[in-house]
Amino acid sequence: MAADSLYRTEATAHFQRSLEAIKGPLTWPEAAKDYDQLLADLGNTVLPNLARFPLIGQRYLDHPPQSAEALAKLAQLPPGRADALRVYLHGDYVILYVADAVKLTACLLAICHHTDLSQDFARLWPGTAA
Repeated sequence: MAADSLYRTEATAHFQRSLEAIKGPLTWPEAAKDYDQLLADLGNTVLPNLARFPLIGQRYLDHPPQSAEALAKLAQLPPGRADALRVYLHGDYVILYVADAVKLTACLLAICHHTDLSQDFARLWPGTAA
């Protein structure tokens, strides 16, 4: 992709809320510094990468969800739109975004810490730390 055809990056309101949710439970002494580093990484690394290489993330549908709820939500999308969903891994964070080739936009949908993908390990596997 030529430098003059950079994608625009934008964040949805849901992305902003999920970013704020990350900040909430940070309680260790360096939490504020770690959160500030995440914000810096988003601005200095993630957004520029998505602008230059919008297909850098893995296709979401390469590993589709198995829950009835998630499958129902995917089915509500216009035909072919689920194919645009991508997952970008940055450090300990998972970012869901859409690469829109028509609008030349990488739209950030959600972000979470990888440990937030499941919080019920102790119930699933007794002996696992919560």
